[in-house]
Amino acid sequence: MFSLSEENYLKAIFHLERAYPTGVSTNALADEMSTKASSVTDMIKRLSEKKLVAYKKYQGVKLSKSGRETAVEVIRKHRLWEVFLVDKLGFAWDEVHEVAEQLEHIKSDKLIKELDRFLDFPKRDPHGDPIPDSEGNFAISNKVLLAELNKGESGICIGVKDSSPEFLQYLDKNNIALGQLIVILEKESFDQSMLINLNGSELKISNVISSNLYIKTS
Repeated sequence: MFSLSEENYLKAIFHLERAYPTGVSTNALADEMSTKASSVTDMIKRLSEKKLVAYKKYQGVKLSKSGRETAVEVIRKHRLWEVFLVDKLGFAWDEVHEVAEQLEHIKSDKLIKELDRFLDFPKRDPHGDPIPDSEGNFAISNKVLLAELNKGESGICIGVKDSSPEFLQYLDKNNIALGQLIVILEKESFDQSMLINLNGSELKISNVISSNLYIKTS
């Protein structure tokens, strides 16, 4: 059994490993956790003693097999709870993250197993992120950022890179949702802003927006 803080660090390292495959630096982890580097160092020592991470000087920290399994389990619970909150309790997708952050630390395996069954084994959370199955496997999908596409190309919006409430509220305000077809009508070479067709309406979006929308192309 691990503490809430330990699970949060393992989850953070898991997410950061995509950007730092050879090892997550202390400073990067401190930024992610909004804490001091000294606090990160203390936690890495604790996690190392429990064989959850491996740390190499000048290379950073990486999850061990058991550390990764624990991180994926927490992520699985978090994303299942987000589905439950949106689909069954009527929460908006910008409201669920903080609540799921609390629920993800519930220790009952039976509860999570039954929650998964109750939700009919969802593959993705409300933000389009894959939900690992009970064996820790993630569904693989071919996705690109909208910003990588060019004029005349199109695709279905399947996820968001930025799941902050502010960004999700922006999407709601402009009627941008998962499952929608987005067609690029124009793309400015100067600032990479785009004019897109969305549900028959034209919308101008910045590069910041297109860089945070995941698209599945045909």
